[in-house]
Amino acid sequence: MSATRAEICVVACAEAWRGDGEILAAAMGTCSILGARLARLTFEPGLLTTDGGALLTAEAVPFGAPAGAVEGWLPFREHLWLVQNGRRHVMMGASQIDRHGNTNISAIGDWAQPKSQLLGVRGAPGNTICNPTSYWIPKQSTRVFVPKVDVVSGVGHDRAAELGPQAARFHDLRRVVTDLAVFDFGTPDGSMRLVSVHPGVEVEQVQAAGGFDLVVEGDVPETRQPTDEELRLIREVLDPKALRYREVKA
Repeated sequence: MSATRAEICVVACAEAWRGDGEILAAAMGTCSILGARLARLTFEPGLLTTDGGALLTAEAVPFGAPAGAVEGWLPFREHLWLVQNGRRHVMMGASQIDRHGNTNISAIGDWAQPKSQLLGVRGAPGNTICNPTSYWIPKQSTRVFVPKVDVVSGVGHDRAAELGPQAARFHDLRRVVTDLAVFDFGTPDGSMRLVSVHPGVEVEQVQAAGGFDLVVEGDVPETRQPTDEELRLIREVLDPKALRYREVKA
C-alpha cells in the first residue's frame, strides 16, 4: 500500500514517542494525536493516552468514537503534577519556531502592539522546562520557521542555557515534524538539524521553507514509510473519517 503525505507525517509523529515507555503522551493536533495512538498500538504499548479529555483509556481511541474502557481519571490537577515531574512527553504546535527551538504561540508582531493575538504562552514554558517536548507543524514556511520569535512561549536551547542549571536540567527538545521533513536538535549548540525529508521532498525545498540556516549533515535520508499494518490502523481503526487530511492535504 502506498502512503499519503499525511500518513507519512502521522508515522513521523509516532516515532517521537519511541522508547518512552510508560509515560503520558500529550499530543496537540490531528496528526500528532494519531501518532501517539499509533505508537501505543504498535511499538510503544506502555504509552498512556487519553480520550482527549480527562480519561486515561484502555485502548487507543479512534477519532469520533467514545472512550470505551477507561483505565483511570486524569483531572487537571493530576495532569499538572505529571507536567512538574516530567512523566509526560508533549507534542505541541508552534506559530513560530527558531533555530534553537524557541517557540511562539502568544502574539505576532511587536509586543507593545502586536498584529495578531494568539493563545498566550499557556503551558509552553512549563512544558519545555519540565517535560520532553516535540513539535508538530502542519505547514512549514518562512512565516513559521523564523530567525527570531516575536514572543518566547516555549523555551529553546539557547535560553535554557542562559537561565542556568535549574532551567536546563530537564530541558529536552526531541523532535520537530512538519509536512516536509523531520528535525532534531542534535548539534553541539542545540541548533535545529535536518534528520529526514518526506518522500517526494528535496532538501532544497525544506531549506527554502525556513527563515534560518538549517544544519544539514551529509546525505539526508527519506522519512520512513508506514508499514502495511500501520496504514491499516491509521485508515481503518484510528482515523476512518480521514480527518488527517484537514491538516495535510492528500
